[in-house]
Amino acid sequence: MTYAKCKGHRIALYFRDRENNIRMGHTSLEKIIALQKKTSNIRNICILAHVDHGKTTLADCLVASNGIISTRLAGKLRYLDSREDEQIRGITMKSSAISLHFTTGENEYLINLIDSPGHVDFSSEVSTAVRLCDGAIVVVDAVEGVCPQTQAVLRQAWLENIRPVLVINKIDRLIVELKLSPLEAHMHLQKILEQVNAVTGTLFASKVLEERAAKDVEEQDPAPGEQDPAPEEQVYDWSAGLEETDDSHLYFSPDQGNVVFASAIDGWGFSIRMFAQIYSQKMGIRSELLQRTLWGDFYLNVKTKKIMKGAQSKGKKPLFVQLVLDNIWSLYDAVVTRRDKEKVEKIVTSLDLKVMARDLRHSDPKVLLSAICSQWLPVSQSVLSMVCEKLPAPTDMAVERVEALMSVGARRFDTLPEETQQLRKAFLECASEDETPVIVFVSKMFAVDSMALPQNKQRPLTQEEIAQRRELARQRHAERQAANQGSGSTETTSGGSGPTAASANDISPDTDALCAQTEALAVKTSGEEPQREHFVAFARVYSGVVRTGRKVFVLGPKYDPTLALTTLSRGCSPADAPPPVPHLACTTLDRLYLLMGRELEELDEVPAGNILGIGGMEEFILKSATISTSAACPPFTPLNFEATPIVRVAIEPKHPSEMPKLVQGMRLLNQADPCAEVLIQESGEHVLLTAGEVHLQRCLDDLRERFARIKISVSEPIVPFRETVIRPPKVDMVNEELGRQQKVAVARQAREEQARYPEGVQVDSTGLVTLTTPNKLATLRVRALPLPDQATSLLEGNAELIRTMEQFSLMAREGREMEISPKTLEAIGSFRAELAGHLQGHRWRDAVDRIWSFGPRRCGPNLLLNSLEDYRRPSAWQCLEPQQGGALPAAPLTLRDFDNSIVSGFQLATLAGPMCEEPLMGVCFSVESWEVKSSSLMDQQDSVSQRAVGEAEPGEPARAAVEEEAAGDAPARRRGDAAGSGGDCYGPFSGQLIAAMKDACRYAFQAKAQRLMAAMYTCDIMATAEVLGRVYGVLSKREGRVLSEEMKEGTDMFIIKAVLPVAESFGFADEIRKRTSGLASPQLVFSHWEVIPSDPFWVPTTEEEYLHFGEKADSANQALKYVNAVRRRKGLYVEEKLVEHAEKQRTLSKNK
Repeated sequence: MTYAKCKGHRIALYFRDRENNIRMGHTSLEKIIALQKKTSNIRNICILAHVDHGKTTLADCLVASNGIISTRLAGKLRYLDSREDEQIRGITMKSSAISLHFTTGENEYLINLIDSPGHVDFSSEVSTAVRLCDGAIVVVDAVEGVCPQTQAVLRQAWLENIRPVLVINKIDRLIVELKLSPLEAHMHLQKILEQVNAVTGTLFASKVLEERAAKDVEEQDPAPGEQDPAPEEQVYDWSAGLEETDDSHLYFSPDQGNVVFASAIDGWGFSIRMFAQIYSQKMGIRSELLQRTLWGDFYLNVKTKKIMKGAQSKGKKPLFVQLVLDNIWSLYDAVVTRRDKEKVEKIVTSLDLKVMARDLRHSDPKVLLSAICSQWLPVSQSVLSMVCEKLPAPTDMAVERVEALMSVGARRFDTLPEETQQLRKAFLECASEDETPVIVFVSKMFAVDSMALPQNKQRPLTQEEIAQRRELARQRHAERQAANQGSGSTETTSGGSGPTAASANDISPDTDALCAQTEALAVKTSGEEPQREHFVAFARVYSGVVRTGRKVFVLGPKYDPTLALTTLSRGCSPADAPPPVPHLACTTLDRLYLLMGRELEELDEVPAGNILGIGGMEEFILKSATISTSAACPPFTPLNFEATPIVRVAIEPKHPSEMPKLVQGMRLLNQADPCAEVLIQESGEHVLLTAGEVHLQRCLDDLRERFARIKISVSEPIVPFRETVIRPPKVDMVNEELGRQQKVAVARQAREEQARYPEGVQVDSTGLVTLTTPNKLATLRVRALPLPDQATSLLEGNAELIRTMEQFSLMAREGREMEISPKTLEAIGSFRAELAGHLQGHRWRDAVDRIWSFGPRRCGPNLLLNSLEDYRRPSAWQCLEPQQGGALPAAPLTLRDFDNSIVSGFQLATLAGPMCEEPLMGVCFSVESWEVKSSSLMDQQDSVSQRAVGEAEPGEPARAAVEEEAAGDAPARRRGDAAGSGGDCYGPFSGQLIAAMKDACRYAFQAKAQRLMAAMYTCDIMATAEVLGRVYGVLSKREGRVLSEEMKEGTDMFIIKAVLPVAESFGFADEIRKRTSGLASPQLVFSHWEVIPSDPFWVPTTEEEYLHFGEKADSANQALKYVNAVRRRKGLYVEEKLVEHAEKQRTLSKNK
């Protein structure tokens, strides 16, 4: 500890100087209300990290700096984890906000801090927190480094365009657990910074390259009269955009002041700037120079007293090790490792700290360490100083972020109405004047117990009420004394009771009045006590001032300002009682709250730039919404959720009479959880969808204890599957090439299956299905083809674009126009080109242009192709046709009769497949032939119309109907409208055609090689070398597959990446913790759908298969097990082998 004494003296000077400039203590509500009006001094921040990296502990240290909790309890209390299950599990499950006051120099700041979860199941809570903030504190464990959820939160912060700062936490683990030297720790910290910056660099590079590619697409279109460049001249330099763009401000570097090194559990943290100010006085070097050289390859030349470069090449200690880490390591060595009391006293004296005697005598060295470090290098001071200096105020919001938030759906900002574009100025100014339009975004609704609301809490008594109660007590005491004296002297003297009775009579009226007042107050309090949960909107004011009693518009996520402005009068306000507009509601702001962690404080008004809670909005807002006083305000863009609800369970009450309570409770749960979804199946089941096992358990606990408050029965988790077809396999189940005997067996099997098909269904050897409707008026020929994997993934990832295309086509059939932004049109064009690139070969010739529909739900990963030679219909890509250039067709293409019936049959077939009624995926159905006996159909329609006319009352209307029917030409009737055909689009023939198309698709699907697709998790496991074998054992038992295994540098930890079926994941985390004694913990994230290779309906056909699997072939078939489980759950027929007439097993004993 060469520099410890001098350093201690200088730190003591700095500590005393800091006491004069930094004042942090308990802050009153009036002070926070005053600070809310200084928008430039507000910082809205959230804490983001992987699970167990120390977010809530760091938040405790920041909360303790305001005197809300004791500094001794920081890290142990977990103040912002207010739920009981959060305290039991030790993880954060919901985002909580608190307002803190921080003073540095002459500036006072209001820090609106949001603590967010790190578990992947609750990543939706991270999305709700990030949307309301301008900056983020990213916390990284110094041992574990960058983990999967760290990358996810950095990506979320990038997508929301908020600025992050970095806190490298748990540096004490490098000293105590890994026992690294200061030099090794310096190298380890450098690698962590490189990992974090690599993630940021990847995000930045992808953005720049996208912008560069879009710019080049615009420049590639040659001007009129110019020739296209030669192919050899079209060389694209991908590095050009990256070199030209300045990205230095995006990366984390200690010399830029956006990195803090900390140990939140021990209460210390520092930035380079802090030590630069300390040593600038001692060494006589400017603090700015020290701040640039303390981190990096610099060392101190003792002879020349100069800072030199090249510490690593010359074998010298870097400045950061020499001046910073050596002293911290020495402090831990003296206090924790050796417990040297003399050295500890010297350190305390040199730093001029006040350590209590009980801390010095405490048996736990961590208590003494925390007492020293929390005064020497308080983590709250370092982090909050960095937040105030490096993170933006609400007034500094970027224009790009404002336009991204206000872009409605697929429309670009510059295509919005003029009144809407003018609101951008109010956004950027973040003004709080009365005439400024109010713009508020609600990111989520959270439930609060009714007794936790400020208006229902027992308020402190005023001085007048205390005096009244004191007087009441005295009078009651006097009455009791008078009654006792009167009863004792009644018989001895009758006159003595007169004054007593008189005094009692004089006192009794006042006493009765006070008693009545007290009882009325008690009755009022008990009568007003609500019995249900209240919802508070978690929101932020972006513009204007929000006041209680003010009328506002509540804009739903599907609200369209263009439509509203045409309906409402110009300058319409919520107070004008406007006419009804879709997704628009008017309400009055009832109550406003200041969010203080577990507590709520009531407010009268909240200016722009602040985070608040709004009460009384549960009737108007389901999960998220936009609130404004201007009808021109667009709804904010939807939140980006990283997790997908994949785990579902069916719920029913224990007692059927309590079903209404369950329905109400699930409605409240759906409103209170951003990611949970509640569905009612066609069978009447109430299904709950959650993001994972931990999320499911939390939702069920909330349903039992808070929302429904009844006993419920929960089914086994319902895992979704998908059904698909693949190309015919080339080898059998024993990896033998399929020979002639297999072909013979397949032909015999095909004849057997043909015998099982119903009458009117024919299947040829190529899988072409021919099916006739029951009335023999239409015949369909349909073939099923497997889509390439890349095409399936592309369709699945572009569901929103497909939905936009279908909406455009629907509006075009109805004769209406729909505006699509050029950016979306460009995305649709690239999607079409990419899909055409994946569909190559003779069987896919012109397949993209022949797409009839997508399914299921008109946006799924399945295709319906139009292979009819005599039928040309409007293209599914007709939104791109005006952009294609060239001549338009001479006559507009029209829909054939009952076109929509074919599409509806396809949608039904892809929504529920034949194997186990699960949706299809990656299947293309090609309609080869569609024959309709038009004469018979026309005769049937004529007979129906004549019967309808005959049933009508005689008179002029009937004759007019007959004349109109006779005058109408047949082509016009056959052409029909958007729904199919003119008058018969919902008639019996249409229904038969839908059923025929559905059955044809199912039979075509069964004619191919059927396979089941399982949902897969990506599993990231961190484990030590001792338990690797046990981890692999648990994975293999649950059908998992290991993808990679890497050792984390500088540690004894291994990172295992694997994939695991969702169906096998329940109880996986608990089992792996038990098998490894808590040394391994998995992180499960939904990844993709994967084909299960085994055929669920396989039977042995070749001689080799008979020899290998036996005649019964009763070995375990994983796909069949899943199919039977799903069919059994849905009440479908399950073909199972039951043992009959089994022989009794006998032993050698005769008596048995």
